[in-house]
Amino acid sequence: MVTLAEVAQHAGVSASTVSYVLSGKRSISATTRQRVERSIQELGYHPNAGARALASNRSNIIALMVPLRTDMYVPVMMEIAIAVATSARTHGYDVLLLTGEEGPDAVRRVTGSGLADAMILMDVELDDERLPLLRATDQPSVLIGLPADTTGLTCVDLDFGATGALCAEHLALLGHRDIAVIGEAPAVYERHTGFAERTLDGLRARARELGLRVLHRPCEGGYDAMALTLARIFDERPGTTGFVVQNESAVEPLLALLRQKGRAVPEDVSVIAICPDQVATQASVRLTSVAIPAQDMGRHAVEHLIAKLEGRGKDELVLLAPELTVRASTGLAPSAP
Repeated sequence: MVTLAEVAQHAGVSASTVSYVLSGKRSISATTRQRVERSIQELGYHPNAGARALASNRSNIIALMVPLRTDMYVPVMMEIAIAVATSARTHGYDVLLLTGEEGPDAVRRVTGSGLADAMILMDVELDDERLPLLRATDQPSVLIGLPADTTGLTCVDLDFGATGALCAEHLALLGHRDIAVIGEAPAVYERHTGFAERTLDGLRARARELGLRVLHRPCEGGYDAMALTLARIFDERPGTTGFVVQNESAVEPLLALLRQKGRAVPEDVSVIAICPDQVATQASVRLTSVAIPAQDMGRHAVEHLIAKLEGRGKDELVLLAPELTVRASTGLAPSAP
């Protein structure tokens, strides 16, 4: 393994100069820095992580807290996590993935042990128990998600309130008046998970303004659960012609059940999904959808965290504007002119 002394000899400088180039603690001339960096590259030198951490008081690690629950759509969570890891690497940071449901204990473990220089938290609840600890520590953090109170926090998320409103507007424009929202599993709402609550709030508020009737039903997903949910919807609101689905595992069962009931999409009923583009485009009917910008969310979170680590960041709220893509699953309501 190449040593720092060998890099110094190759570059024709002292070992301390190489150390200063690596740590950035002293100003080094551009010519010398380039010579050292060229030697590092040619020799394939990698600083010892433990020694670097002791020298800089930094671990160059970001902790990413992603509770992988069975009631969440894991592929989206992992796409965000991969985006975080990829973006962090471009800034010289590695990612420590914490997937348990430890809540505040995980925050205490990271802040108390020096495991990581900063934290990114996902699966944010409206009244998240981790937030008081984040506000009490000096360690930089960013949330991918939006709690009820964002004071003293940096949050990055899709604007789920605007997403819900956009779905209501699209269906209203097509003449639909009775809308059913097929939501996430009941446990997601019981935890008051931010994205699900905000989507529903935004949709309901815009629906009231537009004179639409909305029926919301959580759903575990899967064929059997979707069959029971759909039967309840048509029993309560037989005139339902518009569906908004915020549950990836319910998408294909819903389309299959509608076919079985003789309700054609989009001639009889329209369906909008809030889901990744891959889910929307690979469904048995190409779905009109609002995409989940997983890569953008991960990248923005890392960029804001790096700014904080470098002392130039501030607490702020970053909401990504939703984009609705019209495909084959939405059309005029049957009674619309």
